[in-house]
Amino acid sequence: MKAYNFNAGPCVLPKQAIESAIEAIRDFDNTGIGILEISHRTPGWERIMAETEQLWRELLNIPEDYAVMFLGGGASTQFFEVPANLLKTKAAYLQTGVWAKKAAKEAKFYGEVEIVASSEDKTYSYIPKGYTIPTDADYFHITTNNTIYGTEMHEDIDSPVTLVADMSSDIMSRPVDVTKYGMIYGGAQKNVGPAGVTFVIVRKDLLGKVDRPLQTMVDYRSHYTEEAKNRSMFNTPPVFPIFVMHETLKWVKEQGGVEAMYKMNKEKAEILYNEIDRNPLFVGTAAKEDRSLMNVCFVMAPGKEELQDEFFKFAKERGMVGIKGHRSVGGFRASIYNACPKEAVEALVACMQEFEQLHK
Repeated sequence: MKAYNFNAGPCVLPKQAIESAIEAIRDFDNTGIGILEISHRTPGWERIMAETEQLWRELLNIPEDYAVMFLGGGASTQFFEVPANLLKTKAAYLQTGVWAKKAAKEAKFYGEVEIVASSEDKTYSYIPKGYTIPTDADYFHITTNNTIYGTEMHEDIDSPVTLVADMSSDIMSRPVDVTKYGMIYGGAQKNVGPAGVTFVIVRKDLLGKVDRPLQTMVDYRSHYTEEAKNRSMFNTPPVFPIFVMHETLKWVKEQGGVEAMYKMNKEKAEILYNEIDRNPLFVGTAAKEDRSLMNVCFVMAPGKEELQDEFFKFAKERGMVGIKGHRSVGGFRASIYNACPKEAVEALVACMQEFEQLHK
């Protein structure tokens, strides 16, 4: 039986990236030594680091006045590193989910935090609108996609202050105007690689402006140097996750880049949302205008709740992996990131339709 991977992260990766990673474990760069064993100071690895940065710049059109870094610690570490580096007196946060709430909590250790709007009143099932960004804030922080609740900000917003975005779960899924942001960060394990590496894109002129002393590892300036070979190399980088990221971004480029990803992602999401809206057994949980292209969340329709466990079992028997909703909200969640093939979405839709026929 073929398995279809809908896990929310770590998640499905391009097959060619996985095959390249397997080969590199055996023999990296024709050295006779596997990538898990090499020194991060070898010329072959320095080349991979430089190429990975260049792929990011090319795919997202990142200007030269932005630093691109590959760090450890996950996006949650950035929840405190962002305010440590950027918050002087006050920061503004848009609270659209659990991760946004956690980011705001960490910022409070460094200064005043204003929650400009929140969708917690309706279990984060929509993206707040009509809010005012305070002009006296050092930055405005947003979380562009919410994996747990299946909502997404589909366009780059205009901000009167420095815009900071956690793009962990929708980076590389749609075109982004990087120049509208002072900083973009996220964990790799959704669209750009496995768990273990965090990407940080930050405008260089924002750094070094806070008065507080910073621990060396917390200070972004430690990780981005003018000498290219030392970038993201202050300490030993997460070598293997960065290699898989490198191979994943090569795949994105070969597919036609971010524009091509966006087209495919819209098509996949439309197929699945159309079935959810058509099928009388299921109902979507996110506001339609804010539905995520990455994480499709749905539940059994009112009056059909008793069928939930039966559908889980039914879907599992047909190869659907990872469709259980987050423990905090329940129901179902199909994560259809870049590397999730259209075939997988069609298989899930067929499964839903077959289940419907059994309960007519």
